[in-house]
Amino acid sequence: MTASALRAILASGRVTHAPGVYDPVTAALAVAAGHRAVHLSGAAVSAIMLGRPDLGYVHGTQIADRASTLVPALDGIPLIADADTGYGNPLHAVWTALAYARAGIAGLHLEDQVSPKRCGHLARKELIAIGEAAAKITALADQAPQIVVIARTDAYSVSGLDETIVRCRAYAEAGADAVFPEGVDRLDELKRLHEALPGVPVVINRSEAGGNRPAVSDADLAAAGVRLVLHPVAALLASMRAASLAYRSIADTGTAEPVDRMPWAAFTALIGQDEALDLDARYVPKGIDT
Repeated sequence: MTASALRAILASGRVTHAPGVYDPVTAALAVAAGHRAVHLSGAAVSAIMLGRPDLGYVHGTQIADRASTLVPALDGIPLIADADTGYGNPLHAVWTALAYARAGIAGLHLEDQVSPKRCGHLARKELIAIGEAAAKITALADQAPQIVVIARTDAYSVSGLDETIVRCRAYAEAGADAVFPEGVDRLDELKRLHEALPGVPVVINRSEAGGNRPAVSDADLAAAGVRLVLHPVAALLASMRAASLAYRSIADTGTAEPVDRMPWAAFTALIGQDEALDLDARYVPKGIDT
């Protein structure tokens, strides 16, 4: 169901923004805000679960485990998850995709960096051969068709736009549902990619890890073939900033009163506390004395 919803988003003529979520509460907040898709970042999971950077500490099993806790809060909204490099060869990539599908993940993005990869926004990246990367995508399309495959390439920072287009074309031909040209941000370059791959949905990244990005309207992005814009860590950074201010205020003044916070009643409503405390109203037939 959620995979078909994600495929419909990719087939549409509009841009959908997918913010990062990392637990059931942020998932519920994203749904309440009206988002049509959300994203689970490996960097967010590594930071939240382990307090470590995105440098290979987290495996797909941990991503799937984290996803399984937040999918119920999404109310059918499709979740896209970071699948790194697939965590090995095509067989490993298929195992990862099947684990993701069991966890309720609708789609994944798969990178063409050498494994273990460097963080996507660090220098000195190394890429695997096009054929090796395409083989993983073909294996996923063949053995895990229930999950949407977004093929990410980091070729732009290594070899430039021409190589990025070559790889995106190969990955689309291998069976990817969409391509994710990391680092391609300028509208003219996105248009050139779209002209070279007509009909292939494009996914782009708006992570703060990539620094300042060119300001491009959704209308222009849509015309350049972009269908999904990921915002992997915006909410995480916002929440970390808010928590930092609250801790500092308590340390300095003994109270968090100066810091803007969600009201307690809004928080309990978000997590369903009132429903949980009134089980009779939900499950016991009317008129039965309990």
